[in-house]
Amino acid sequence: MLPSVLIHSMRDGDLGLADSASAGSVSRQQLEARTVYRPGELLEAAPGVLVTQHSGEGKANQFFLRGFNLDHGTDLRTAIDDMPVNQRSHAHGQGWSDLNFLIPELAARLDYKKGPYSAREGDFASAGSASITYANRLARGIASVAAGHDGYRRAMTAASPEAFGGNLLYALELLHKDGPFTRPEDYRKANAVLRYSRGYANNGFSIAAMAYRGRWNASDQVPQRAVDAGTIGRFDTIDPSDAGEAQRYSVSGTWRRTASDSASKVNAFVIRNRTDLYSNFTYFLNDPVNGDQFAQPDRRVTSGLNATHSWHLHGDARATDITAGIQLQNDNIFNGLYNTRERKRLSVTREDHIVESSAAMFIEAGTRWNAMLRTVAGVRTDHYRFDVSSDRSDNSGTARARLASPSLSVALTPAANTELYFNMGAGFHSNDARGTTAAVDRSPGLVKSRGIEAGLRTEPVKGLQTSLAVYRLAFDSELAYLGDAGATEAGLPSVRHGVELSNYYKPVKWLSLDLDLAYAHARSRGAAAGEDFISGAVEGVGQLGVTVDRRGAWSGSANLRYAGPRPLLEDNSVRSGGSSTLNARIGYRINSRVRLELEGFNLLDRRDAAISYFYASRLNGESEARDDVHFHPLEPRNFRVAAIVQW
Repeated sequence: MLPSVLIHSMRDGDLGLADSASAGSVSRQQLEARTVYRPGELLEAAPGVLVTQHSGEGKANQFFLRGFNLDHGTDLRTAIDDMPVNQRSHAHGQGWSDLNFLIPELAARLDYKKGPYSAREGDFASAGSASITYANRLARGIASVAAGHDGYRRAMTAASPEAFGGNLLYALELLHKDGPFTRPEDYRKANAVLRYSRGYANNGFSIAAMAYRGRWNASDQVPQRAVDAGTIGRFDTIDPSDAGEAQRYSVSGTWRRTASDSASKVNAFVIRNRTDLYSNFTYFLNDPVNGDQFAQPDRRVTSGLNATHSWHLHGDARATDITAGIQLQNDNIFNGLYNTRERKRLSVTREDHIVESSAAMFIEAGTRWNAMLRTVAGVRTDHYRFDVSSDRSDNSGTARARLASPSLSVALTPAANTELYFNMGAGFHSNDARGTTAAVDRSPGLVKSRGIEAGLRTEPVKGLQTSLAVYRLAFDSELAYLGDAGATEAGLPSVRHGVELSNYYKPVKWLSLDLDLAYAHARSRGAAAGEDFISGAVEGVGQLGVTVDRRGAWSGSANLRYAGPRPLLEDNSVRSGGSSTLNARIGYRINSRVRLELEGFNLLDRRDAAISYFYASRLNGESEARDDVHFHPLEPRNFRVAAIVQW
């Protein structure tokens, strides 16, 4: 389901600061105005990003951006408080990005970039990156209780009292949701944050601990033929024993120091993730007796360090900021793939112990040459080591990879209310470690991307901010997920061209309007004639939003979002339909401390698909496999009501 309001950072503050037309920041106030069906949809505050789901609510979301079907996070780098969310060499796919531990009320800022134009960004950031920063302090304590259709229940409280010479922020969230499915998802989530901070954003430190646990019954995609025949309904499931569980525990610390001519920042973290997934996408295709359910357990401890130091050099005619940084990360991973029946193990496909280590260094120089011209030039180098110990000795081994990625951004200010941008750079994504040491068809460890972009940001009339970006992004190879192997493989090279238009208009203090449009043309390179379409590449995206902010005691918003059709096969012979959704929110403030909110999702009750795939499957009783569309439905019209108290 889709969020009910689209508000982003097209505002005066981006002029003179942003390095491209497709980069920006979203403030805490703007994030608070959003209505989200699931936590990951907070990323849709970045124009052009689509977030959906094809399984149980606890599973990592499905992401789309710039003509990419990003699966569960590939080529979209996500981070919270400088901790990476993407999980490398995950059992269910490269770049697995599970944002269900996110508590929206704690989000102080969302920074987003698109394209490989920054030396600061690394793995998975070629299509884009989104970084959420939690608040160290809350202006007021908050407690919220919400209920809605389909067994939705949520309770959350957070505050940041002064303690031990600083601030002690705490938050606790409990959630339950069944969804509209015949077999309830029974998603149960417990989520907690504890953070101590002292000082200020530019001079101080913080130490934080986070804990999350979720369990759910999977509501995977269903075959169109069974729905059309009336054998099952849109919200039924084929294998009712599909399920999942996820846990995430982390400890992190951040230290900052800022002087008149320099700034330093150090961030360190340790994250323990655990995922258990039971899925059955093909039903009885491979095993007519026991069915095709498989388990994908993943256990890992991720540790890392990020450090930067900046020098501010000021002359009579120009000013330059030079930033150097290092990024270290180590993943100690145990994962596997097993054939199961009703979550009971039948056989082992593979088991692996992976140690994946990386070290990156970058330097970036931003110079304001005069009142009209700014440039940012940078380069980063990445070094990876993949060590795989497999249950099959011929798949075990060690591999190494390294890559240099230069970038350049130019901003020209021909008028006080307009900036022109030109960006170019190289990026990359890492491949699954198991592919780098495979006995056959080995994959390179790192795959280069190359991007170029031109754009503008302007305020043609007072209160209206507009940005336009035209881009090209090429990859040396695409990533494709292999369900039966529990890994991803490197596919054909690809190239994408696209254009994005974003508008934010605030004619009066209490009213804002949004219109965002994006189109992408995605093709494989080296494919046979007529077979160069990229499966799942969304071609067109649009959002129209209206927000009323505190019109007396009332506030509200409405958003119409459209996701266009996309090819489901490389020859474009099968395509998914587009989808559109209207959502809305209305709030009433009883007094300075208490307000009520009513949220409505899919108000037009559209029977669209959240996501569609085309592949072969066999249902119980069918004599042979059949190629078919398999889809996960949008949830029908539903409502949630919440009471929020602040102190």
